[in-house]
Amino acid sequence: MITIQSVALKNITKRFPGVLANDRVNFEVRAGEIHALLGENGAGKTTLMKILYGLYQADAGEILINDHVVKIKSPSDAMRLGIGMVHQHFELVPVFTVAENIALGLRSSREPMLDLDRVSQRLVELGEQYGLRVDPRALVWQLAVGQQQRVEILKALYRDAALLILDEPTAVLTPQEVNDLFATLRRLKETGHALVFISHKLHEVMRISDRVTVLRDGRVVGTVATKETTQKDLARMMVGREVVDVWDKPPRESVARILHIENLSVLDAKGLPAVKHFSLDVHAGEIVGIAGVSGNGQRELAEALVGLRRVSSGSFSVCGTDLTNRTPADVLAAGVAFIPEERMTMGVIRDFTVQENLILETHAQPPLARRILLDLDAIQRHTAQLVREYDVRTPTLDTPVKALSGGNIQKLILARELSRQPRLLIAAQPTRGVDIGATEYIHKRLIEQRNAGTAILLISEDLDEVLALADRIAVMYEGEIVGIVPPNTPIDDLGLMMAGAKRVIS
Repeated sequence: MITIQSVALKNITKRFPGVLANDRVNFEVRAGEIHALLGENGAGKTTLMKILYGLYQADAGEILINDHVVKIKSPSDAMRLGIGMVHQHFELVPVFTVAENIALGLRSSREPMLDLDRVSQRLVELGEQYGLRVDPRALVWQLAVGQQQRVEILKALYRDAALLILDEPTAVLTPQEVNDLFATLRRLKETGHALVFISHKLHEVMRISDRVTVLRDGRVVGTVATKETTQKDLARMMVGREVVDVWDKPPRESVARILHIENLSVLDAKGLPAVKHFSLDVHAGEIVGIAGVSGNGQRELAEALVGLRRVSSGSFSVCGTDLTNRTPADVLAAGVAFIPEERMTMGVIRDFTVQENLILETHAQPPLARRILLDLDAIQRHTAQLVREYDVRTPTLDTPVKALSGGNIQKLILARELSRQPRLLIAAQPTRGVDIGATEYIHKRLIEQRNAGTAILLISEDLDEVLALADRIAVMYEGEIVGIVPPNTPIDDLGLMMAGAKRVIS
């Protein structure tokens, strides 16, 4: 392994069409430290790290390793210099196995034959060592989101980088897995590794980092020692103001039942039971939160409710209309909106423009269409209004969605779904991987929808989010509801329920 004492980025500037992503940024990480990089979506954090990893080239500035200027033109250059990166959006081949993804791009020790058996053996050892267990033979597309994130982390650890960049590595991990990961990071730190930790979770930054650098609008706001700052100070540096985290939720007036789920059972991609005999009602003007550790049937439940996965038994209805095993078009027509947990693969079409993504569900309806023809002027007015109203920060309406930050993509999805004035909103991990400012905005919109009478089913692995927003909390464990409780339930009790160690009869 290459020895790295320090890595410094000096006066890094990067421009995209209409956007100055990095504006003379200075950043340094040293061996034996964990340096956190904070900032809102679009602040330039990921762009800066992609420059360090060779995915982007800076327009100005230089990179120094151990005080020597280096040129990093590709990820291969970065890896040769001892730099590894765990990406926020998975860089995996879905139809390959875990072992094949790990081995991709590496030379075989038995060329021209593959050595996947050795890769698998090493992968099992790493999984045991770091608490990131995953079946090397499993196909990536069959894995839950949390398991796919494990593969990304293992891929970087397999290459044993001296500098490890972690872009939102805990976004899909359970609290126990976060503890295991942090133990790993501390061991790496103790053995002289340099680590860059990008996260939107301030309590994690306070817990794991030695120093913090905050970016806002592409510029460095400041670098501070973690022990000399607070979460509130960091939030203020990120956003430029105080951040709201407590919301006013007046008692709901309506008793109208919008969503009725009765004895629902759903199978996963392997044909195994994922949701088992699930029954729940959601009323108008109510947020019901689904709490649970990743992989306990939440994803299959959401997909079944929007017509993306077949129901094996039981039923569900919206406003009295049975939608069991109906098509997604039927579900949309019944007044259901959906924020999927994977925004890049299920929420948007990456190569479509902002405007095209905003009209995916309504392009054939008046006033956006006249008979079989699109009304381009009406589409322009409609999408421009949504971009303004939901503060989607994009250079133009014709910008490809893949060029937007995660928080802005999530706001785009929110704008598209809420503009249809739904009766029921199914929000799956609505703030996963987005910054504190975008999270505040999304929470504000969800509360507004709730107060306006929309029924909301909030599926989130972020327990703080569920506690802040929900009127009632349904806890899932192994596909079943183990209790429905109020949001003032003690955290310890919720944790026991999420682990299957406690049930609450309701």
